[in-house]
Formats: sequence, C-alpha cells, structure tokens
Amino acid sequence: MILLARHGQTEANRDGLLVGRIDPPLTALGVEQADRLGAALASSGAVRVVASPLARTRATAVAIAGPLGLEVEVDDRLVEMDYGAWDGMPLAEIPIETWRSWRTDPDFRPPEGESLRDVSRRVGAAMGEWLTTDEVVIAVTHVSPIKAALTWALGAPETMAWRMFVEVASVSRIGLRQGAPCMLGFNDTAHLA
Repeated sequence: MILLARHGQTEANRDGLLVGRIDPPLTALGVEQADRLGAALASSGAVRVVASPLARTRATAVAIAGPLGLEVEVDDRLVEMDYGAWDGMPLAEIPIETWRSWRTDPDFRPPEGESLRDVSRRVGAAMGEWLTTDEVVIAVTHVSPIKAALTWALGAPETMAWRMFVEVASVSRIGLRQGAPCMLGFNDTAHLA
C-alpha cells in the first residue's frame, strides 16, 4: 500500500499561488499539521518514507518518519509540477481561456514548465515500482503528484486530476486488489480536527 501525504501549509499555497518548484517553508500551522500527520501515521506499519526533494515535503516527511523510527528517502519523481514562468503566480491571474486549455489538454505546458502528462508518467513509474511489494510506503509529496498517483490507480485520464481537491496535510491511499491498482482512500484530514 502507498499512503500519499501532502505537505503541510505554506504561505504561498495558503494565499492561492501556483506553488511548483519554488520552495517556501511550512508556516507554523504547516509544522503543526506535519506533526499531526506523524502522529496519525505512527501505527501505519510503514517501512519507508519517501519525499519530494523540496523543503516543504522533506520537513513534513521528517515529522512522519520520526515516530516510525525511519529515515527519509528523497525521490525526484515526487517533486511538484514545474509551473515554469507561472511559478508563484496567483491562480486568479491565469486567464480563463488558458485554464480551459490546461484543464482539457494533458500535454499543455505553462511557459518553460511541465505538462500534466509528464507528471503522470514519472509519478506512475514510482507507484508501479512501490506497489510490487507488500510493504507500506509513505510518499510525502505535493498536490499534482498525488492527483497523478490517484488517476494512475484508477486508470483514469490525466485530466481527471483537475476534478480533484487535495487538502494540505491530507492522506490518500492506493493499493492492489486482485493484482490491479486501486484507490483505497482519498483526502483524509481527520487527524487535523
């Protein structure tokens, strides 16, 4: 099973900015959310905690790995989508026509950025690799890679990602059933209550 944990809050995602490869730190609330994730996942039986290389995910991963007595592994396949020239831009500044193109074309790329299909390929490769064992792996990552993992598990088109909302510090789960990937849980935030 793979537990997909989104990092805690940053000022940039709190403020509605596109947050790709820019690397803002967790807010005080984000640190608290990471600690709650760690407490909630302490009994998960995980044998690995793998994180995106960005600081906000690594900080969240350390809070999760500590109670499990594990070290954090870094895997570049879990890094957030590259928004290129739009990184750090308010979502509200993206013209509606551009949003329409982005939401319907998995090969659409922001200027100097990465497509949804590119994210899906790299994340799907990691998921396929990690689901071949009976081990529980916690992948600490970002909103776009989590959506890509879930669409991969569902066998859904990449553009389905735009119809999902994944909260900060949430947990989603994918596993194998009769040898095929499936979604076992989505956007769980009970530990934050």
